[in-house]
Amino acid sequence: MSLIPADYKSTLLQITERIRSAQFAALRTVNRELISLYWDLGGLLSSRRKGSVWGKGIVANLARDLQREFPGIGGFSAQNLWRMKQFH
Repeated sequence: MSLIPADYKSTLLQITERIRSAQFAALRTVNRELISLYWDLGGLLSSRRKGSVWGKGIVANLARDLQREFPGIGGFSAQNLWRMKQFH
């Protein structure tokens, strides 16, 4: 005699589908927010760069400071900051 109910497998399948759906929705939200952040940062860099001293040295310094402020979070290298500016 089995202690597992007859509808166990279908319930497990429903739960795993809901978990995967929630995970996918969370990833979409994170990606949307990151794209918005990168656009915003690119616009900020573009506006600072116009008629100013915001060149390669300043952006490299900014990248180092951001990496120090947010250790373990990638994406804020000087090269990526320039890409954000181009993206904007």
